[in-house]
Amino acid sequence: MKDLTRTYVHRGDGERRSRRIRGGLVFLGLAVAVTVAVQSWVPVEAGAAPVTVAMKEAAAVSALQKELEVARGELRIATAHLERWNRIFEYARQYKIASDLSASIYDAAVNERIDPDLAFPLVRLESEFKERATSPVGATGLTQLMLATAREYDKTLTKETLYDRDTNLRIGFRYLRSLIKWQRGDVQMALLAYNRGPAAVITAKELDLDASNGYDRVLLRGYRGRGVLD
Repeated sequence: MKDLTRTYVHRGDGERRSRRIRGGLVFLGLAVAVTVAVQSWVPVEAGAAPVTVAMKEAAAVSALQKELEVARGELRIATAHLERWNRIFEYARQYKIASDLSASIYDAAVNERIDPDLAFPLVRLESEFKERATSPVGATGLTQLMLATAREYDKTLTKETLYDRDTNLRIGFRYLRSLIKWQRGDVQMALLAYNRGPAAVITAKELDLDASNGYDRVLLRGYRGRGVLD
């Protein structure tokens, strides 16, 4: 059977599942209301303690409320899952890349708390979304990392393992976040440090020179975010 995971068909399944859960919530809510209404009309049997009847009613309502809360939790999860795939498919369409690559970039950015709206144009500019991209100076993979830089985050890395999609994205975005923190939230200077190296940015500042080489302007054109997620 053809695997439809990460396709628009799969996306439709998520939407239908979300609608079913919403329907379940409505049903459970009505069930709680009906149960309370019916129980309020149940006569107390002769000799039965009113407190016992009230306790039974409270227990029944409590059980239904718990079921309702579970359903709400499932709906929140399904909604978040659907929203994630909506964004992944939108990025895939915008940058004309496969949905699985879009998912890897999106998830790595979110996990490293980098704004995906900055992560995608960075990968495009650095490697044109080519996993085996290699620069003349040896920068590697999707985020064009130097091996020495990458090993600051994982000493076990080799040149070949740095071509791995998820590894490259994870470390590249982690490095970018550290640069943003180093520059105290100045995304422009962090991007220049990412492209030119921290030493070049420090030297330019010391000499009171403009550190920009155009790299920052390309990435920040139309971007109004902070570079990082809360």
